[in-house]
Amino acid sequence: MNVFATGFAIVFMGVVCGLALRGLLPAAVPVFYAAASMAAAIAYRLDKSAAERNAWRTSERMLHFLAVIGGWPGALVAQEVFRHKSRKLSFRLVLWTTVALNCGALAWLTWMGYRYR
Repeated sequence: MNVFATGFAIVFMGVVCGLALRGLLPAAVPVFYAAASMAAAIAYRLDKSAAERNAWRTSERMLHFLAVIGGWPGALVAQEVFRHKSRKLSFRLVLWTTVALNCGALAWLTWMGYRYR
């Protein structure tokens, strides 16, 4: 089990919630991350189930889309819990790229908010 990925997702959510409680982020931000994470986790579970049944699959593009819009914490946890998409190196590299892009966008938007208050 990749403890780093799961721990990183949990710490990130804790930091985002803490920043929102202190008024440094809008309260909607952690709510959005939680909702997107739930959607990503559900998509991973459905895709894993479909893979086991040899049925219609969720596209990797959709899984990455859910991650980049903010569902990456749920995607990282789901990847470990369901043991799905955890071996394919190209998928993992793109997933971590979405994590970096999303965190960078959040940092930039937060910084812009401070700058123009």
